[in-house]
Amino acid sequence: MAGAAALRRASGRAFRTLDNSSAPSRKIVLPERLLSSQASPEHRPRPSVSGSELGQYPPERIRNFSIIAHVDHGKSTLADRLLELTGTIQKGHGQPQYLDKLQVERERGITVKAQTATMFYKHAVETSESHVADTPSYLLNLIDTPGHVDFSYEVSRSLAACQGALLVVDAAQGVQAQTIANFYLAFESNLSIIPVINKIDQPTADPDNVKAQLKRLFDIDPSEALLTSAKTGQGLSQVLPAVIERIPCPPGSCDSPVRMLLLDSYYDEYKGVICHVAIVDGAMRKGDKISSAATGRTYEVFDVGIMHPELTPTGVLYTGQVGYVITGMRSTKEARIGDTLHQAKSVVEALPGFKPVRHMVFSGVYPADGSDFEALSHAIEKLTCNDASVSVSKETSTALGMGFRCGFLGLLHMDVFHQRLEQEYGAQVISTIPTVPYIFEYGDDSKVQIENPAALSLNTGKRVMACWEPTVIATIIIPSEYVGPVIMLCSERRGEQQEYTFIDAHRALLKYRLPLREIIVDFYNELKSITSGYATFDYEDSEYQKSDLVKMDILLNGQPVDAMATIIHNQKAQKVGRELVDKLKKFIERQMFEITIQAAIGSKIIARET
Repeated sequence: MAGAAALRRASGRAFRTLDNSSAPSRKIVLPERLLSSQASPEHRPRPSVSGSELGQYPPERIRNFSIIAHVDHGKSTLADRLLELTGTIQKGHGQPQYLDKLQVERERGITVKAQTATMFYKHAVETSESHVADTPSYLLNLIDTPGHVDFSYEVSRSLAACQGALLVVDAAQGVQAQTIANFYLAFESNLSIIPVINKIDQPTADPDNVKAQLKRLFDIDPSEALLTSAKTGQGLSQVLPAVIERIPCPPGSCDSPVRMLLLDSYYDEYKGVICHVAIVDGAMRKGDKISSAATGRTYEVFDVGIMHPELTPTGVLYTGQVGYVITGMRSTKEARIGDTLHQAKSVVEALPGFKPVRHMVFSGVYPADGSDFEALSHAIEKLTCNDASVSVSKETSTALGMGFRCGFLGLLHMDVFHQRLEQEYGAQVISTIPTVPYIFEYGDDSKVQIENPAALSLNTGKRVMACWEPTVIATIIIPSEYVGPVIMLCSERRGEQQEYTFIDAHRALLKYRLPLREIIVDFYNELKSITSGYATFDYEDSEYQKSDLVKMDILLNGQPVDAMATIIHNQKAQKVGRELVDKLKKFIERQMFEITIQAAIGSKIIARET
């Protein structure tokens, strides 16, 4: 964590106080005819938005911002209230958590797919004589971000399109693990950060204590914090004025060739791939030809518009604005998050930060009923049309039949993928123990990255000289009475302590470097168990570290089961092998003949049951 002095030096930067076309048009708010911001949203007119009206908003009257928060601190509810306050949606109409479109997002209280919403808001500007000089209308783009560390790259790309962020903290729970992770993502992106202490209507709310935590951890001036209740509406009238006054306008050149950042994409059965984009320079119009800096492919713009809050064609997007574009892409794999889209046949500098997706968790996925492979194949094909970050390849296993080997961003990403398979497509699946990518160095100095343990053969004639495994920096916030058990848990998982501090008189913050392999199976459940559910946990990717790794096979009557092979630390092989064969003995039905269950490292049997 950066020191307080470093934060103070940067605080001037981080906490500035500036700051198809033939389809019928949708009835929505006309920006220039909006009533006063204090008027009831239900009574505001909702005519259509045209490209000429968007042209009335130069970058100086545009604000792009995000809302970041720990899970269940009120981020989605606050977004709903802001959409209602600006008349973008009508109060009492539509579903709660409007920007969370997926069923899994509502059930688990997390945001999986980034969403954007354009709002129009009139803000009174005061002169030095303290009287109102004008009430210009501002274009506000709310760029909602995924709410979990496993989607940190998507979060970073969404934040790259913003100039500021609302950091929401629960007035009763205070700063949590994801609060810290999200703050530093926004801080490193050089965003103006507006702290919002939410849920002040709760009986246990203690906003003064939360202000002290923000000061101690982030060097945020307590006077900068806004006190709100998204549930009752208390304090919400100060949020959008703060966005306009404290967040700077987007940079960019209106006269340069068009250059835009690709934030996210999803697949529509009728329109194809719909890309969410932020215009950095120039203007993009329907009929333009654009190219991808990552793939080099060229497309024609068939439709362009804003999310207000649904797809609203405008025919054009200008500098600083955020919206959507439809180009005829056939798969989301062509739409790479963080890519730079630019005017075809023009040479532009690609926007910084783009990198290919890194899959850090791998698992085999098989149909619960072996005869359902074709149905599973069809379900995965349709789902991956909407999720280009999942890597899928077919594989064959003698034990479990035909299945797939899938790569995910993280464990939560894998869980959400499985849940969506079941909810959206009715596919019942069995998944193998998740693994992580390891690096093995052989005697001939060659290095190989292993994602599937079954692919690691110890009989190639090459001697393994060294192994590396990925690690993470984990942030854990717990009540102080649980410090001892949590330190013991992290030590058992081969953790290395990085930091141990107290947030206040009752809560401690621990930072550990942990092998990724040690946290992807049951670490979080065990952490919640030993802390009676009070722990909050977040992590960020770190570098690879050298480790003593071995491949452990599971044999049934002497035949290896590829789907159950795993790579594990040598010191833990005996214990894990014993646990696995014990479980298999319980789950495999009794037969009329003997079944030998063995765990083996190479030719050495380390555990056996019959």
